[in-house]
Amino acid sequence: MREIDRLTTERYAVPSLLLMESAAAAAARELAALLSHDLRGKSFLILCGRGNNGGDGAALARGLCNAGANVTALLFGRVEETKGDARTNFDIARKVTGFVDGADEPAYPLQFFEIVEEAVWKDTRSAFTHNKDVIVDALFGTGLTRPLEGIYANVVEYIEQLRGRRETGAPLFVSLDIPSGLNADSNKPIGPAVHADLTVTFTAPKPANVLPPASHFNGRLVVADIGSPPKLIDEAPSKLFLTEASDARAWLEATRYTPDSYKNTHGHAFVVAGSRGMTGAAVLCADAAMASGAGLVTLASPESALSAVAPRLMPEVMTAPLLETEAGSVSAEAHAQFEGLAKRATVVAVGCGLSHEHESTRRFVRACVERRRTPLVIDADGLNALSPWPEELKGTPEAPVVLTPHEGEMLRLLGTVDGSALKDRTRVVAEFATARSLFVVLKGTRTLVAAPDGRVFVNPTGNAGLGTAGSGDTLTGVITGFLAQEFGAKDKERDALAAVLAAVYVAGVAGDLAARELGMRTMVASDVRKYLGAAVRSLDPEGEKP
Repeated sequence: MREIDRLTTERYAVPSLLLMESAAAAAARELAALLSHDLRGKSFLILCGRGNNGGDGAALARGLCNAGANVTALLFGRVEETKGDARTNFDIARKVTGFVDGADEPAYPLQFFEIVEEAVWKDTRSAFTHNKDVIVDALFGTGLTRPLEGIYANVVEYIEQLRGRRETGAPLFVSLDIPSGLNADSNKPIGPAVHADLTVTFTAPKPANVLPPASHFNGRLVVADIGSPPKLIDEAPSKLFLTEASDARAWLEATRYTPDSYKNTHGHAFVVAGSRGMTGAAVLCADAAMASGAGLVTLASPESALSAVAPRLMPEVMTAPLLETEAGSVSAEAHAQFEGLAKRATVVAVGCGLSHEHESTRRFVRACVERRRTPLVIDADGLNALSPWPEELKGTPEAPVVLTPHEGEMLRLLGTVDGSALKDRTRVVAEFATARSLFVVLKGTRTLVAAPDGRVFVNPTGNAGLGTAGSGDTLTGVITGFLAQEFGAKDKERDALAAVLAAVYVAGVAGDLAARELGMRTMVASDVRKYLGAAVRSLDPEGEKP
């Protein structure tokens, strides 16, 4: 971000002070939206550090005053200790504040104070925070690398005390760029930090804005454009990205149903799932593939399981029996049947409820990977059957392999039971995907999608209600259905990554819609399938009109 800011000034002659003013204006717009677009008479307290984040806060103070708000800005330090653009804004704030001699009202509705001693803060903090509508955290931005201490730690501690008094009318808390106390480059909190209701970050999100548990401090995140050219952002060397609604929308628009399209152009999803005693996962996966827009879906299950599976499926889903082991799981001898069925398929999914206890089943799954001719999605027991993942099994652009593990399955793929192996989730999935030329969808809070080229995408949709039985099977079905449409579409360059990113995003939106209607506690995995249509319409309403 520092490099992007520098190049914005160097290459495009945008003064750095103008970027600070743009950041303040963007924050002011979000605060106005937070308060029903009426700032007149509202009361703000802005807590400023001595760096550029504090300078953003000082500029914001003026913008809020110009909109009719009453603002108090506190600089924790002296103006003379600041420099650059921050110093400019603190000088302005100091000059415009206060009363004109003989006047009953301030000349400008901004009060500006320098707080140098911790004792002074402790003596005055109650008065400064009394009856404020919003307290803005502009203490530290992206440069913090060690825990807060001294007066700053005390400020954060007091803010947390105020949060604990919500029932008595505590103010809203808004952070600029990142909640103070977090290291912007880390997903782990490094010490006490502000818990914001809203964080307005500038130009692009930082790791701590989006990766848990640090992201839990952000509240609602808004990414504000402050004028840096998109070209500079695109050229940045970062390989960590946040999936946005526009990404999912672009894929939906590229694969819209057209007047001359029909079932074959939307792809044929072939799902191998289920075993005796584990039939629900197969139903959830196949139904989700059908509901996500695939033109055709065939579910193949062991013969003894199929009688329990078939009556529960959507009537549109076709079925086929497979040879089985004595335990009721798919047998290696079923691979000839599998290959015959897979000839008609656009994409294959293997693993949901499959069971992996029998060596014959494990051989079957391995053969599916080794002999595949289409994209292949592997989940659940399909992953367990190949754990730890054999180094020689790799994906290709023509027949990509997509793994969809939760954290326990990911550890098994890595060949370990030590949870600390996933301490840095983004690095681990990036290295795993790159070394094996695979796509990895690591499920959990903020699902990660790693691509074979080392890029990792953070998915922002979804909620805790998705942490329930069958949600992973449903997600696998949606990914399979979207890949079927991607690879079934005519006259279109295949982009497996775009399809996977859109699938994960849309499934999360469906989960959010379900939670909004039903509540997180009582929603179940099949509810996600029921809300897929609403999720797609929310992103591409024009494309869904008949």
